[in-house]
Amino acid sequence: MTHPKEALIAGYKSFRAGDYAEQKSLYETLGTHGQNPKIMIIACADSRVDPTDIFNAYPGEMFVVRNVANIVPPLDPTGGYHGTSASIEFAVKALKVECIVVMGHESCGGIQGCLQGMGQDENAGYVGRWLSLINGVRETVVGRKVPEDEMQFEMELENVRQSLTNLMTFDFVREAVANKTLTLQGAYFSIIRARLLLSDEAGVFSEVESV
Repeated sequence: MTHPKEALIAGYKSFRAGDYAEQKSLYETLGTHGQNPKIMIIACADSRVDPTDIFNAYPGEMFVVRNVANIVPPLDPTGGYHGTSASIEFAVKALKVECIVVMGHESCGGIQGCLQGMGQDENAGYVGRWLSLINGVRETVVGRKVPEDEMQFEMELENVRQSLTNLMTFDFVREAVANKTLTLQGAYFSIIRARLLLSDEAGVFSEVESV
């Protein structure tokens, strides 16, 4: 078995010989003049779902934030440490991104954990406390009497809808949307079939044709 450090070094060497060699001038420009991404992606930390791979993005094209279950917390005016909220603020106010995409995905462990009650378990640590943010999403889906074998999928979609709603609790997001300098978009990625779904303004998801 390859040691993690050795795997990192091997990956770096491959990057230097491949992508970097082809994009050297791009990296130099980005490092010298800064980033100017038009799109922010809020995605899950799941290792199987890499937004830049899915959207075939070059370095500098997307400002990506990843956390457990791609959750956007609602506005919290307390003095806590709000990493995702800080990233959203930076993206909108400093980078002036033109679109924020919240992307859920198939077989999400965070969603599964919340369905199993982790968000209500005081002993579930940081993950349980984080998942408590979407206990309301769980209750919404349970209240619809969704068949058990569809619960995971429906909650994955509903979590994206709720995160889009939560984005609008931030003044700077609402103002940018009202001024038409920012749009919000829901997305969902199926790992097994590599299919992408996008939501419309009503929150209805439809598959994007790949060919």
